Amino acid sequence: AKEKSNELLEHLFIATFSVILLIAVALGVKEAIVVGIAVPVTLAIALFLSHMFGFTLNRVTLFALIFAIGILVDDAIVVVENVHRWFELKLAKTPREAIVRATDEVGNPTILATFTVIAALMPMAFVSGLMGPYMRPIPINASVAMFFSLLVAFIITPWASYLFLRKDFDKGHEKEEINIKETTFWKIYSRIMVPLLTNKAKRYTFYGFTLALMGISVGLLITKAVVVKMLPYDNKSELQIVIDMPEGTPLEKTLEAAKAIGDYISRQSIVSDYQVYVGTSAPFNFNGLVRHYYLRQASNLADIQVNLIGKHERKEQSHDFAKRIRPVVHQIAQRYGAKYVAVVEVPPGPPVLSPIVAEIYGPDLKVQQAFAKEVLKVFKESKSITDEGIYLEDPAPLLRLVVKEDKAKMAGLSKQEVVYTLQALFGGYKAGIMQNTDTEHTPIVIRFDEKYRTLDVLKMLQIPTKDGKTVPLSELVEIRQDTIPTTIYHKNLRRVVYVIGDVAGREEAPFYGILDVRKAVKSLPNPYGEVKELWMSLPVVEDGIYVKWDGEMHITLEVFRDLGLAFGVALFVMYVLILGWFKDFRIPGIIMAPIPLTLVGIIPGHLLMGAFFTATSMIGFIALAGIIVRNSILLVDFAEERIKDGVPPHLAVVEAGVIRTRPILLTAVAVIVGAFVIVFDPIFNGLAISLIFGTIGSTTLTLVLIPLMYYSSKVKRIERLPTAEEVQRDILK
Repeated sequence: AKEKSNELLEHLFIATFSVILLIAVALGVKEAIVVGIAVPVTLAIALFLSHMFGFTLNRVTLFALIFAIGILVDDAIVVVENVHRWFELKLAKTPREAIVRATDEVGNPTILATFTVIAALMPMAFVSGLMGPYMRPIPINASVAMFFSLLVAFIITPWASYLFLRKDFDKGHEKEEINIKETTFWKIYSRIMVPLLTNKAKRYTFYGFTLALMGISVGLLITKAVVVKMLPYDNKSELQIVIDMPEGTPLEKTLEAAKAIGDYISRQSIVSDYQVYVGTSAPFNFNGLVRHYYLRQASNLADIQVNLIGKHERKEQSHDFAKRIRPVVHQIAQRYGAKYVAVVEVPPGPPVLSPIVAEIYGPDLKVQQAFAKEVLKVFKESKSITDEGIYLEDPAPLLRLVVKEDKAKMAGLSKQEVVYTLQALFGGYKAGIMQNTDTEHTPIVIRFDEKYRTLDVLKMLQIPTKDGKTVPLSELVEIRQDTIPTTIYHKNLRRVVYVIGDVAGREEAPFYGILDVRKAVKSLPNPYGEVKELWMSLPVVEDGIYVKWDGEMHITLEVFRDLGLAFGVALFVMYVLILGWFKDFRIPGIIMAPIPLTLVGIIPGHLLMGAFFTATSMIGFIALAGIIVRNSILLVDFAEERIKDGVPPHLAVVEAGVIRTRPILLTAVAVIVGAFVIVFDPIFNGLAISLIFGTIGSTTLTLVLIPLMYYSSKVKRIERLPTAEEVQRDILK
């Protein structure tokens, strides 16, 4: 844990330095210093408030801060970039006036944009279930950082700009010396925009092309080219092998099976050491607590704790190692007649009983158990499920030796004397204590040798009586055949049989494993007719066979449901904020239109990186909604102001695209650079991939799509539309 925390702190510093270096290259060293001041100030405030909220400085908190680095500098970048532009064009008489007016110019859209980002992040803090506390530091820390970054951008950044940049004011060009239409970017951007502005067919073709890209991207999820999973496995330094032999198996035979698997494990180059626990439970972690490993105390149960060498000393990930050894471990276990064997990895998120769990409920125990066994057969036939098992013990034979008290009395023996003899034969009894020294005591146990502990010996054994005669022990004891009572599990006071399994195959996600067996399970025959399926709740009345899918699937549904609700709330709040500012029902729709465009980058990005679409990917998607809306606000607000100044709409949208491209690109690249340091983390790489590829895809399309949609909205309200010649003349000349 300490190694991981140190690594994340290192990534935090790298992300901060990279963002500042980006500003230095794009705007200048002094501007980078001004932006750089905002980072430690905002982080210090965020850490203080995080402590006040009761969050410790743990792995998730550090990831939240790394994630926030890319967005908390956005406000400072927008302010500094505009100050830089005012200085460059010398739009004011004094540096003080330039800084105040430049900050005021971007003030309102920056405030609105920041609150839309916070609106996108904060609802995620209310995710329920086991994942809620795990994920909560991300939205809370990022939202706090964003809010205070806004205050820093309007208070400290202007002061720092005056302190460091005022000497550059006199170096700026005269306003009339620079004609924006002569710049290279204007020429490139206008060549793209003019055909789309003047030709409605081309404009709608572009809209159709954008929708097609979105459809193709979503299709990657439907076709399973990109797999949906709760969280991918982390690269841990430990795993566990659980072995269940048939009930009644002697300890020695269980040990043989465990030793054979241990011998195979010891030959693996990345294994540091391993411990075998037979007949007793191994030291358990949080995962073991949920899976009830502390109850594994029987002669037929064994656990092997496997420790791997450090992850920096090996090329193979722990999950890949587990997949590689699993088939061989199964073969060895089957050779020794094991009933169940599983290679158990440390879960990346909240622990569950097993990745795939089918909970079987029903009114009759025997029917319930019989149906569960059929479900187990379906699991074993599936190529998507491995490590199949059932929480149902086989009936093990039990011999009850009952003392015939009347015959014992006739022989002059007490019941206790007969019991002592039986104990000596089968288990041994404590006869006394031998004192070796003053402090060392050794118990004295009388017990028959193992080869004599049989029923045949019992029948031949003679017990001496008080009158000197002997009586056959078999005449004093009645042997009754019985079975060991099996465990009956309950959940919320309802009788349940668990059928469990792990994921196998390419998908490695419980969602697809369940889809693979779901139809077959529902079609299994039972006396009550149709099998009823449950996903989120337990049966109210057990009037038939119910199958509830639990395990990682339950957490996945719970988290994605809550994230979906959070996303819906975020969209509503953003809509209200934008509507309240612009007072136009069309503009919120235009500004929020690029949100789905993030999928054009996010999903193909996961395909390119060979990554799962996880809960952290969804967090990145929701966060990106706020970030991309921010860019749209900057474009639309500038175009609105230019139209109020009397500039025609076609020229206003092109000016907005050209002048606002630099701050938009700077904030976009800052997000990418900040996220890049976590792209190789097994757990949070989904967040990084969403931010990086989503930003690239959506920013590229937004710079064209938003001006086009805004222009289309405006020209519908104009009595006389500009001709193509007028548009070309205003923009290209």
